[in-house]
Amino acid sequence: MTFTVPDAELRFRATRAGGPGGQHVNTSSTRVEVVWDVAASPSLTDAQRERLLRKLSSRIDSRGRLRVAAGERRSQLQNRQAAQERLNTLVAEALRRRRPRKPTKPSKAAVERRLTEKRRRRQRKHERRPPGRED
Repeated sequence: MTFTVPDAELRFRATRAGGPGGQHVNTSSTRVEVVWDVAASPSLTDAQRERLLRKLSSRIDSRGRLRVAAGERRSQLQNRQAAQERLNTLVAEALRRRRPRKPTKPSKAAVERRLTEKRRRRQRKHERRPPGRED
């Protein structure tokens, strides 16, 4: 199941951006910031909200809002789409359930190979010792 943030819950803000664009960049507001209120979103279940607040805690402010910005492109529309896409990817990734890791043991053959190699290494180092020195 993939979750997409409803457009009605997003707030967009355009600001001036650096980067490519020459003199145009100094006069136009092409950088777009999208803000989504995770804490007050009606489209989330309580479990999803709790999971998002926990997983994205470093990106969510004290009021429970997630903020993503895009300013790489010269067009405000392209930056708006990029920011919205980035937000949706971030949320979908945080909501994705990871399969729990199943602890495994090495096979008997793997253990035997490791021990055999240890014996070989020990013997090789033993043969490097000067003659006459027996422990």
